[in-house]
Amino acid sequence: MDQILFFIVAFLAIASAVYFVFAKNPMYAILSLIVTMFSIAGMYILLNAQFLGIVQIIVYTGAIMVLFLYILMMLNLNKEDESKKENLPKFIGIFSVCILFVGMLGAYKGLSGKTVAESNIDYSVGLTKNLGRLLFNEYVLPFELASILILAGIVGAVLIGKKDL
Repeated sequence: MDQILFFIVAFLAIASAVYFVFAKNPMYAILSLIVTMFSIAGMYILLNAQFLGIVQIIVYTGAIMVLFLYILMMLNLNKEDESKKENLPKFIGIFSVCILFVGMLGAYKGLSGKTVAESNIDYSVGLTKNLGRLLFNEYVLPFELASILILAGIVGAVLIGKKDL
């Protein structure tokens, strides 16, 4: 049942990503990208990586995609601007997709049967309990240094953005 649900969510992610690439309206394109990000989070959760799924929702879907929507609404793109675009980026994109397809085809041809034994799978790998234990026991100093670095960045952004009175 989990495998069927995984394939349904994966198909939704691929379909919305393809729609993102070929959408004419930028607002619909970004909304389909948000669906793609939610689908990827669902795949992480189905693969027993709950922390990555929640981070995917919070960081990418919640913050970055909403920022994209806000910027898109602020730019107010018109249809007159579409005719000024060059064809070179489209050709580069098509070339990149072709190279990606050839690489995926080569990787698929290299697979031979079952790659992972079913008995060797550790289902507790992606749990947040284990991640928290590792983060706050073994890596507590780098974790705290990263939080101080983020705090310094926030203070710097506030000072730069503050108006002189």
